[in-house]
Amino acid sequence: MNTSTNLKSAAVLAVLLALGACGDMPPANNGASYPSYPQQNYPNGVNQNYGVVQSIELVPLESSGNSNGLGVGTLAGAVVGGIIGNQVGSGGARPAATVLGAAGGAYAGHQLEKRNQQQSSDEYKITVRMRDNSYQSVIQTTSADLRVGDRVVIDNGVARRY
Repeated sequence: MNTSTNLKSAAVLAVLLALGACGDMPPANNGASYPSYPQQNYPNGVNQNYGVVQSIELVPLESSGNSNGLGVGTLAGAVVGGIIGNQVGSGGARPAATVLGAAGGAYAGHQLEKRNQQQSSDEYKITVRMRDNSYQSVIQTTSADLRVGDRVVIDNGVARRY
């Protein structure tokens, strides 16, 4: 073969390879598509929800019940105790049994009400230094076993480890 034929063949081959590279390649996964994840734009490329716990403080809540002891539990206990005392007593002792039942029921109702208030009376204030060096505080009912220095993400107002 002569050189001009070899040169023409090489040129045709180069053009075909170049045109083949411009075409769409079929997907390597046999047509299955993968989910695309949304890209979020953060200022300076920093996600604002991540940070490090700087402090955890126990914050006692104000008592929502009446401070004079006349809460719903006290009154309900007095009514129930009075009814039971009235059923137990007979004759001249019935008024005394009713009063004693009402007093005992009021005391029991007040103690139950106090116990329920004590169980839900504390919250935790968690201060987090965010990735952009700002500080954010969240208040939640549990410390979620967090410690100072833990890396956390704040999601829907709740700090949790990641």
